[in-house]
Amino acid sequence: MKTPFVSKDQLDQITKEFPTPFHLYDEKGIRETARAVNKAFAWNPGFKEYFAVKATPNPSILKILQEEGCGVDCATDVEVMLAKKLGFKDISFTSNDTRAEEFVYAREAEAMINLDAYEHIAFLDEVAGLPETVSLRYNPGGVFSLGTDIMDHPEESKFGMTKAQLLQGYKELKAKGVKNFGLHAFLASNTVTNDYYPTLAGQLFELALEIREETGVELSFINLSGGIGVDYSPADKQNDIAVIGQGVHEKFDQILVPNGLGKIKIFTELGRFMLAPHGHLVTKVLHLKDTYRHYVGVDASAVNLLRPAMYDAYHHITNISNPGGKVQVVDVTGSLCENNDKFAKNRELPEARVGDILVIHDTGAHGFSMGYQYNGRLRSAEILLQEDGTAKMIRRAERPEDYFATLYGFGLDE
Repeated sequence: MKTPFVSKDQLDQITKEFPTPFHLYDEKGIRETARAVNKAFAWNPGFKEYFAVKATPNPSILKILQEEGCGVDCATDVEVMLAKKLGFKDISFTSNDTRAEEFVYAREAEAMINLDAYEHIAFLDEVAGLPETVSLRYNPGGVFSLGTDIMDHPEESKFGMTKAQLLQGYKELKAKGVKNFGLHAFLASNTVTNDYYPTLAGQLFELALEIREETGVELSFINLSGGIGVDYSPADKQNDIAVIGQGVHEKFDQILVPNGLGKIKIFTELGRFMLAPHGHLVTKVLHLKDTYRHYVGVDASAVNLLRPAMYDAYHHITNISNPGGKVQVVDVTGSLCENNDKFAKNRELPEARVGDILVIHDTGAHGFSMGYQYNGRLRSAEILLQEDGTAKMIRRAERPEDYFATLYGFGLDE
């Protein structure tokens, strides 16, 4: 079972002040995880966690991470704008199919540019000029496996460049005057194993030796990107970041240090690992319905949490109002006119009654941020459970006027 980070009494008070649905974040847990990540990689003097803004683009959350020494990784110019407004100095820009004006803005913002495609080297040079530091994103193709387990299929991924393109890219960048070089790779998503990062690191460290031999380029940093997952299901084993960090350290000492590359900095982009467990989607039971299944209808929908509808992803659910109720097999559904708008299917849950509060776990990353406005359903508020136990709103819920704002003057009058 999973235990919410908020008690029933706390949540009763919070829901009196803030109407459901809303995303609730745990400041204490966020800070503890950020500190654990920094401690796990403290052996590397240049280590920096570049939190993936796309996971949780809320200023209050980003400020907490900023206070804990994190930088940010941005995928669009708007995310870079947000980072600049918050005063971030360590900004990485990892984009794909990038517009010219986005590269221009990234250069102006002094963001570290991580190029997704070999072809983008010439494009960046043409539209914005090459900065002194450039990183290249690698895709080895094939499948990525740990032992006999296939973790993912990089050859099917639109991201990154081949090894031949990578090597040619470093040669051209060096010839054009680039002084500092980085390597980035993302080979598997949401891995629940302590072996992923060390295995990936070992491959990239070996590649760093090959890059030096083939191009004369000595990398300044290697970005292991994201990919460390969380235990969405109680059946999953939680990753141990201390063990993961030690595993990367061992590969570093085995491969890079003996070959004179012990000054390479290690970067990470752990959006999911950093935030997912520290967010709940809090929702109220509105209706019960019995046809061929027993349906529990709630006031949240895929507008608030898209992952179950898009990926058939599992998110654990706690009936915090009736945890000891008789177990029933139910579908937990939202109100959208789509049959995939379900948070759970054939799930065993304690009896849900109209008015009960349900907690949907692990929504702190890629939860609110993937929201949309289908059916005119509006995105919810975000609430922060502060370290002192009090709750404050850190984003208001959308209102109908927000939905209509871009339509006024285009066939719709105020």
